[in-house]
Amino acid sequence: MSFSFVLELYRRCKMKKIQWGTVVFLIIYLMVLAYVCFWSEGYGRTEVQNTYRYNLVPFKEIMRFYTYRELVGIQAFLLNLFGNVLAFIPFGVMVPIVSRKNRKFFRVLGLTFLLSLFIECIQLIFKVGSFDVDDLILNTLGGVIGYVVFWLMNQIRRQWFVK
Repeated sequence: MSFSFVLELYRRCKMKKIQWGTVVFLIIYLMVLAYVCFWSEGYGRTEVQNTYRYNLVPFKEIMRFYTYRELVGIQAFLLNLFGNVLAFIPFGVMVPIVSRKNRKFFRVLGLTFLLSLFIECIQLIFKVGSFDVDDLILNTLGGVIGYVVFWLMNQIRRQWFVK
């Protein structure tokens, strides 16, 4: 895609500069998220497993990490629990900024869930990581927290800057 094409698209669209900047950050965010979920060496993503790994029981892995937190380490426990939530907060903030259609709570909730489901399914199909229903729950929670952050920022913006 050439730079002139992007400029022409920018001129023709009615998006504000903040929306365009958010689109750029959203694309970068999704690329980083894909790297962490599928290729990151730090999370053991470089080795493809021989078997399909999955968890379909809600809160099973969360409880397992909590129960064995001293064995797996507090860092692994916190990374599993809070890492999944924190990873999706930016998505919940950026999606409503990019498009007015996505400013409804349930729309952001659904889009976050679908993105998380897509990532989990790709991990299952290609045997990179595992499909974990707990990740779906935590990721969706992160998107919801992100939406709440967006909503609060938008309320403050309306109260102080829009007259």
